[in-house]
This record gives sequence, C-alpha cells and structure tokens, in this order.
Amino acid sequence: MSALECPYSGQFTQTERTTPKRSRERVTYEREAAYGVLDEALFCDVAFVGPDGAPRVLPTFHVRVGDTLFLHGSTGSSMGLGGREEFPVSVTATIVDGLVYSKSWFHHSMNYRSVVVHANARLITDADERWSVFKALINRMAEGRSDRSRAASDKENAMSALLAIPLEEVSIKQRSGPPVEEPEDEDLPYDNGVAEVTTVVAGRL
Repeated sequence: MSALECPYSGQFTQTERTTPKRSRERVTYEREAAYGVLDEALFCDVAFVGPDGAPRVLPTFHVRVGDTLFLHGSTGSSMGLGGREEFPVSVTATIVDGLVYSKSWFHHSMNYRSVVVHANARLITDADERWSVFKALINRMAEGRSDRSRAASDKENAMSALLAIPLEEVSIKQRSGPPVEEPEDEDLPYDNGVAEVTTVVAGRL
C-alpha cells in the first residue's frame, strides 16, 4: 500500500497546545506514526481534572479504532465517570526504545516515541457502541479473544465506563540515535552507547 493509499497518511494540524516549548526538532504531526505508537503501546496515561477540581493522571488500557481512541475505566473511579458525559483530557502513550548512555551526566537520555492527545472525552452510553468498544478492547489483548472468553455481565457492564477520544489534536515526539557528546568529553575514559529496550509478550491465549 502506498502512502497515498494509506487511510492514515497525512498530518494532524499543529495547534498551540501541540507546539512544544523546547526540542521542537523532535516533534512531528504524522498521523501514521502517531497511530503506530498508540497501537503498539500497551497502556496510556490520561490526565484530567476531577469533579473536586484536583488534577489527576491515571494509567489505563486503550484501543484505537480508526480516528478514535477508546479507554476503559470504572464508573466509581476518581474521574467521576458515573456523573458526567464529556470533559477535557490529555492522553499520552510512550514507547522506550533504548537507554542512551553518555560520557556526561547531562547527555544521558532515552530513545523513545511518545504521543500526546488533547481532546474532550465522551462517555459512551449507547448499548451497541459500548458492546463494540468493549469487544475491541478485549480483542486487542489477542486476536479473537472476545470469542474465547465470557462477555461482561449486566453488573460488570454497569461497573465499566468506556470513553471515546477523537484523535484530532495530536503530536508525536521522538528521539533516536547515539548519545550526544560535548567535544571536550570525547576523550574521557568512560563508556557510552545505547542499550536497546523491547517489550515482549511471552504468549497470547
């Protein structure tokens, strides 16, 4: 499939919120690259302001379907999902590809790919949509897993909150390559380099 045929080619529109204050050379708005990170990351972190006015960040399981990110939560969680239908969130998903060792403390770093999403999260209430999203979340664990496990009971369904987050205001920041060294540090007697990091799923049921 060529880039022109790819349904996720093109870029997100850059906004004030997706424009970084530093290291701007590491940020892009490529839709396909951002979706690749969201699909590979095993979980994401969602930031929001709770009903009590306090900021919070929670890790949660997610799945992307087309141009929408879906999150799983609890109706009794600190998001207050049992009592509101739509609220602003920021979501991030990060994959660490390597630990970068430099000859100086300052230039130690990581090779990574990180996506940040800004949007209004919508609480899914339609029964058919909830079933479809719940199934997609389970199948993300392993293809066809929803057919090899019991569906949620009415009680379990009532305890589960599902959120839809439109993927419209999105950026991806990434670093790759060897460590940066100051010219005066090149001859220091210290090792440097990159240690690769991978996430391995030992088996899928």
